[in-house]
Amino acid sequence: QLVESGGGSVQAGGSLRLSCEASGYTTHYSQYCVGWLRQAPGKEREGIASIDVDGAIAYSDAVKGRFTISEDTENHALYLQMDRLKPDDTAMYYCAAEPGSCYGLRDVDFGYRGSGTQVTVS
Repeated sequence: QLVESGGGSVQAGGSLRLSCEASGYTTHYSQYCVGWLRQAPGKEREGIASIDVDGAIAYSDAVKGRFTISEDTENHALYLQMDRLKPDDTAMYYCAAEPGSCYGLRDVDFGYRGSGTQVTVS
């Protein structure tokens, strides 16, 4: 189970930090590709950041340089620090996971997702 928190409303240029708590993965958590997806109104869900089983990090071009993904493997937590937010970042943000190495940064590359947390930038 993946549970996100930390969403909210913020003005353009501001920051938010999203958190995701993972349960049920316990000893196998480090063997998952984990990441963040988002879905803006009227658009398809897209992958924006991921951490591979070897620690390699990937970002989409849309968030590279502004967002930072990190994880606490001991506590099975995933984070997304979002800085210099833009109105285009307004979306529902989802924590996601997939067993094994990361295939890519697409929605279909993740088999498990949380219920999402809303981020609104005005």
